[in-house]
Amino acid sequence: ILSGGKGSRLRPFTYTSAKQLVPIANKPVLFYAIEQLVECGIRDIAIVVGDTADQIRAAVGDGAAFGANVEYIEQDAPLGIAHAVKIARDFMGETPFVLYLGDNFLIGGVKSFVDRFRENEANCQILLHPVKNPEAFGIAEFVDGRLTRIVEKPSSPPSNLAVIGIYMFDRHVFEAVERMKPTARGELEITAVNAEYLRRGQLHMEMLGRG
Repeated sequence: ILSGGKGSRLRPFTYTSAKQLVPIANKPVLFYAIEQLVECGIRDIAIVVGDTADQIRAAVGDGAAFGANVEYIEQDAPLGIAHAVKIARDFMGETPFVLYLGDNFLIGGVKSFVDRFRENEANCQILLHPVKNPEAFGIAEFVDGRLTRIVEKPSSPPSNLAVIGIYMFDRHVFEAVERMKPTARGELEITAVNAEYLRRGQLHMEMLGRG
């Protein structure tokens, strides 16, 4: 679970609290992510933390309250989602895993998607959902109904289907991350990782719904 970032777009709520601890129905959004992973049978969870590490640790502890074993991985600077994957390599080992951005909230949970990922023995699985402002997201482009690429924050969006912040990967993700070069912003972008899987024909997608 990624729980770094300052949450500048959620101010003033995040002036004194991590964005992952902003409550939804009186419960920190991060708690829903942990509970949804435990519902999938995932008990070993690593939380990647940054500037708000102390707040996250104080809220979650060792994970026992959730029926999980939680460890923490320090990310020295916000160097991108793929960088967070890179520094978690020792924790993950060879095991397929779910990458869950800790400020995401998915109604109904992720169990059905994780179950399909396991059943399909997929290499990579992403979730798509229609959005009203596609220029702010990584957006899927289709040709003749087939996913051809993912465009990061496009000025002319090819669709309104955004890749949401919940991904599933096998061990090959680490090979892709090691080959990556930082963007102009100095980040390792997860979009480039997904593009590598797509290029190899190893990316599976699930649609959350259209509207």
